[in-house]
Amino acid sequence: MNRSAFLLPVVVVAALVVISAVFTVDERERALVLQFGEVVTVKEDPGLAFKIPLIQEVVKYDKRILALETQSLEVTPADDRRLVVDAFARWRIQDVVKFRRAVGASGIDGAPSRLQRIINAEMRAVLGSVDSGTVLSADRVALMNQIRDKARVQALSLGVEIVDVRIK
Repeated sequence: MNRSAFLLPVVVVAALVVISAVFTVDERERALVLQFGEVVTVKEDPGLAFKIPLIQEVVKYDKRILALETQSLEVTPADDRRLVVDAFARWRIQDVVKFRRAVGASGIDGAPSRLQRIINAEMRAVLGSVDSGTVLSADRVALMNQIRDKARVQALSLGVEIVDVRIK
């Protein structure tokens, strides 16, 4: 009788430890195993994975293409006409470790503000170098590609790839 009263709590605690050591990685995400805030391993393959309970934690990031709606931006093209530009971008995390180091614990919630600053700066630079007729014409596709390419270079420092930028 005494033995079973002692054995039951031990079994329950052992089961809880085993359950807290197992996690799953979905096919649409990547997982980082962190130990005291430092990246220990990256899990990119879907399925079951293991961590050390109570010492390691798991942070998951989406590996799909994500959307970013930028706020309206006032731009002054070369002919000094004021334009209000709305744009959106498509982006994805390319290097999850670099992304974690760049945005920290804020993760995917902290990335849009940083990406928006990059995209807005490039929109001002590119659209400010041409006249408003070019911005409003069919040449706009070339301008959007130019914005995307310049923003893509800067976004690499965040571990992010900018897939596309479109002006609405």
